[in-house]
Amino acid sequence: MARYTGPSWKLSRRLGISLSGTGKELEKRPYAPGQHGPNQRKKLTEYGLQLQEKQKLRHMYGVNERQFRTIFDRASKMKHGILGENFMALLESRLDNLVYRLGLARTRRQARQLVNHGHILVDGKRVDIPSYKVVPGQVISVREKSRNLDIIKEAIEVNNFTPDFVTFDADKLEGTFTRLPERSEMPAEINEALIVEWYSR
Repeated sequence: MARYTGPSWKLSRRLGISLSGTGKELEKRPYAPGQHGPNQRKKLTEYGLQLQEKQKLRHMYGVNERQFRTIFDRASKMKHGILGENFMALLESRLDNLVYRLGLARTRRQARQLVNHGHILVDGKRVDIPSYKVVPGQVISVREKSRNLDIIKEAIEVNNFTPDFVTFDADKLEGTFTRLPERSEMPAEINEALIVEWYSR
């Protein structure tokens, strides 16, 4: 299944979460799109709830179905921790997500573009694979030639929060992934147990 590239605002409203991370999509109309507006009363089945939660998380991180499943399988092989939390921690360890978390991009989609176009270094080496798995201790920085990109400057200006599992030096435009995130530092609006149930069917 290909990555969704349609209107993200509509999708945000359908899933009931802000995919841009700004929350703007839900401010005006915090209900699903459709001709009946806020009066759509649909009770989801257990299957429906599990599927919705999976789609929510998948679209939040901008991952296609195959990558999502691969990451889940990798999480299920981890010997320590809780499966659902390990799965989310692996999603957080993706290079595109960490570029976003460091505040070098305003959305994960922007972060993915920065990585794709070769603007990002990991431990001084150029990495252009958004799904690259960063391990704690690795340093993420911006290529010398890319330091003046407007997209990065604007993101740094508006960024007022960096999570505790990364450190960031705005002068050097580099940050370190210090440790795997704890559950409280990952998206609260996701019920990962439902996703584990979906894959355990």
